[in-house]
Parts: sequence; C-alpha cells; structure tokens
Amino acid sequence: MSPREDTVLSTMQDVPLLVSRILTHGSTIHGSSQVTTWTGEERGPRRRSFAEIGARAAQLAHALREDLSVTGDERVATLMWNHSEHIEAYFAIPSMGAVLHTLNLRLPAAQLTWIVNHAADRVVIADGSLLPLLAPLLPHLKTVEHVVVNGPGDRSALTGAADAAGVRVHDYEELLAGKPTAYDWPDLDERTAAAMCYTSGTTGDPKGVVYSHRSIYLHSMQVNLAQSMGLTDRDTSLVVVPQFHVNAWGLPHATFMTGVNMLMPDRFLQPAPLAEMIERERPTHAAAVPTIWQGLLAELTAHPRDVASLTQVTIGGSACPPSLMEAFDRLGMRVFHAWGMTETSPLGTIARPPAHTIGTDQEFAYRLTQGRFPAGVEARLTGPGGERLPWDGESAGELEVRGAWITGAYYNGPDAEPLRPADKFSEDGWLKTGDVGTISADGFLTLTDRAKDVIKSGGEWISSVELENALMAHPDVAEAAVVAVPDDKWGERPLATVVLREGATTDFTALRAFLAEEGGIAKWQLPERWTVVETVPKTSVGKFDKKVLRRQYAEGGLDVEQL
Repeated sequence: MSPREDTVLSTMQDVPLLVSRILTHGSTIHGSSQVTTWTGEERGPRRRSFAEIGARAAQLAHALREDLSVTGDERVATLMWNHSEHIEAYFAIPSMGAVLHTLNLRLPAAQLTWIVNHAADRVVIADGSLLPLLAPLLPHLKTVEHVVVNGPGDRSALTGAADAAGVRVHDYEELLAGKPTAYDWPDLDERTAAAMCYTSGTTGDPKGVVYSHRSIYLHSMQVNLAQSMGLTDRDTSLVVVPQFHVNAWGLPHATFMTGVNMLMPDRFLQPAPLAEMIERERPTHAAAVPTIWQGLLAELTAHPRDVASLTQVTIGGSACPPSLMEAFDRLGMRVFHAWGMTETSPLGTIARPPAHTIGTDQEFAYRLTQGRFPAGVEARLTGPGGERLPWDGESAGELEVRGAWITGAYYNGPDAEPLRPADKFSEDGWLKTGDVGTISADGFLTLTDRAKDVIKSGGEWISSVELENALMAHPDVAEAAVVAVPDDKWGERPLATVVLREGATTDFTALRAFLAEEGGIAKWQLPERWTVVETVPKTSVGKFDKKVLRRQYAEGGLDVEQL
C-alpha cells in the first residue's frame, strides 16, 4: 500500500540486511580475529584470520560461479564438520545469491537422499573423511551435478559412483587456486533465501526451513546482545554445536559481527579431545547440547584439566539437568540455558537471571528456566481447547511464537507453494512449537515437556523432563529418559530408562525412593516400570530419541521390571 500524500516519510537510508555485509564487516573491521580448526595432530591446530576467510570466501564464490556455473538461487549443499572451510562456504554461497544447504551427516541414508532431492541441490561440498557416507548416495541424487571434495580422504569409492551418476568431482583447494580474493557481492533483496535446514523428521518426512538474509542478520544481532550470549572480540567460542544444526545456533554469523574468535572441533567431538582443546586453546565460551557436556564432565572428573578459561557455556537442544549445571558451577563454568528449534533460527530464549536476583536464592531458579524472550520474539500459551493462557508461571500450555527470525511456513520444493500444516501453524500465522510449559509474568519460559512426550495419566499430566532431571541427580545414574507407555487403568504411565554408572550399587526401589524423597516427585507420578540400558538412544543432533524407546517397549525389546 502506497503512503498517503500527507504521510511523514523516514529519512533513513534503505540498506538491505545481507549476509555479505556481515562477511565484509567481519573480514575488515575484525580481520585479525581467528577461526582455529582442531586437527588432532602434533603440529597443532590450523589458524585462519577473518581477513583470510573473507578472501577465500570470494575465491569460492568465483569458483562456484565460473567453474561450476552456479547462478541465481541454486542450492549448494555442504556435508562437512565444523572448520574454517565450512565457514567460508557459510558466507560465500549466500553472499553470491545462491542458497546454502547444510546437510546433517548423522541422518540415515534414505533421509539424506530425500532431503537433497527435495531441495534440488546442484553442488555438494563434502569433507574427504565423509566420502564413504556420500558415495553410495550419488546414484540416487537426482539434481547433483558437482561434488567438491575438501581435505584428505579415500576418493576411490566416490570416483566410481560419480562416473556412474554423471557427476563431476573437484578438489576444493584446486578450485580456489588463482581465483581473485575480492568479489563484487550483489545487492540482493534482503527477504530472499540465504540458507536452509531440514528438521530431523522424527515424524513423517523432514521439513525444510528457509532463512532469509534479513532473518539471519537480525538473529545475529540478537545473539550478540548482552542479555543473550553477549560475546566480544576478547572472547573465543568453542563451537561444538554442528554447523549443520540450525546454522550452529547462529554463532558463525554473530561472531563475524563482533570479532569473536572461533575454535572449531572438526570431527574431534569426543570428551577427551574437547577437554584438551579447552586446556590448550583457552576458549571463554562454548555451545552444545547437554549430552556433550555430560560426557565432558565425566572426562574432567576422571582426568582433571585446567579448564578455568571456559566461564560461559550455552546449553540448548534439551533441558540441562540441575545436577549437571551445579557440577559445572563447581568447575567455574557458568551454564546458561537456551531454547530454540530449527524453525526459530534457533535462539528463542536465553536464561540470564534478572539483576535483582543475582546473589539470591532466586538466581538459580531463574537459571533453570529456558530463559526470557528477547524483543524480536513474541510468545503465547495455548490450552487444549485453544484458549489463551496467562503468563502467571503456573498455567501450562503449548508455546506458540512469531517474529522476524521465525519461520511462517515449510519449504515445499522447487516451484511449489510453501506448506503451512494446521498442526504446525495457527490460523493467524503463529508457529506451534510442540513444547508445553509456563511463562512467568516477567517473560521467563519454563518447559515441562514436549507435547508428544508428556505423560497423560488418569487425566493428569506428568512431566517426563522433571522425572529425568530428578533421576540424573542420583550419583549412580549417568543418563535417564522417561517415556509414556500404555496402562489399562490410567491410560499412560511413565517408564524410567536409566544408564547406570560403572560400579553402581543402587536398584530400582532405591531410585524410586530417591525420586520421592530427594526429587520431591509426588507419589502418584512415581514410575512403576523400570529398565536399565547401556545408552539412551540419541537423535542426529544429540537429543534423547524417545520414539525409539517407545518402539522398543512396544516390541518387547526392553527388559522391564515392574515394582
């Protein structure tokens, strides 16, 4: 709608918010900041300055345009670990006008194939170490014309598969060699696609979320707020969260805005090398899901190291057990909860307690929440009948959100209309998150469960997360997952699945008593069904995969004891 003749117009310049502007700013203003890639070798990690990243991103863009004929909004996929070359792709592909598509290397082959075909990827940039994963897929990838291989790896299997599929194979460094180190980044519409990720597809096919240049830019600014991660060029962030997992929680873009150094673990994600990285490279911040930190805590307990530099830890993906938070507090690592999802870019909340609670008993209670909503995210709670619930810290409902970096639809493939399923979006366009929780009067979110995981027993809800957190506070329990199972009398009852620590002496009766006495769990919520497993199944992004546990129970695959 055009403005009325008497409307006062802004005098501000209309400069589009583009990924290329983040790259240019980072590689010039913060050109001396570094991306350090862990190699696991005696010669030490590889270091590349932001200025070098900017130059190599320009070279990659030239190679994609001139040698591989990537034009317009064609999709360029990456199948890579966290390292400096992946950062180069993060910036080069969207800055030139194409669309970055990060592939989840932990997905089953069939899902990965479906995703590549659905996105219509033309090029795949892959690490040499991941070629055994990619090669068998090539004959089934309908739109891929080029594979660019980065780093060492056995290429023999890829060569045969590529020849059969008519796919050309290139070497990453050879493509970049001799290319200009500057690129005339186009002035794009800030609302055009910059990157895409697919949900993990726990039910049905994975769903594509497409991020705009504008949404990435605004999300990056939010990550950098003092009330968010609040990092500066004095910090080094250990980016453990995979770059294929929702843009590594926005850290690559946010760090280029503020000059934060990045420490990238490559494929060395086990507790021992992570502990060594922290001791040697002295990061001040790190980000990963709780399962990573549980493993690191066990490593540091068994083999203490100097990790004093790491004072801030961002945990997301699932709730952090209070016992884990307290353990890291004792190590001097302050844990901050965050909440988000693929659909929210992902950061939707972060748990920095209000100033008036610092040093009081209230502070830890606020840290246990998922956090407060920033200015760019609107939230509401919806009850079972569609009613709007108050922000009183007690009324529990499904969380719905909207905002500038929250998706309003799912990608439905080339030349298809976006999908807005009724179970995922409200009639007025809000995203239905599938998370159940409460919101306090001052805007702090506390999640009690996923809607699909809450246990509906005798007309009442039991929080599986609350039971898990209480169980993992027991010294003999390494991991615990609780799922709903059918019950003739109550409809559903909780099944407690536990991983016991080596040398554990506890039994199920003692654990049940611990839940009541130490965990404060009401008697009617205590599980009657118990089982021990070697490890809790995980999804491709490290969350507990409860659908696997439910299936194993239904098929009689678990040795269940009923008290």
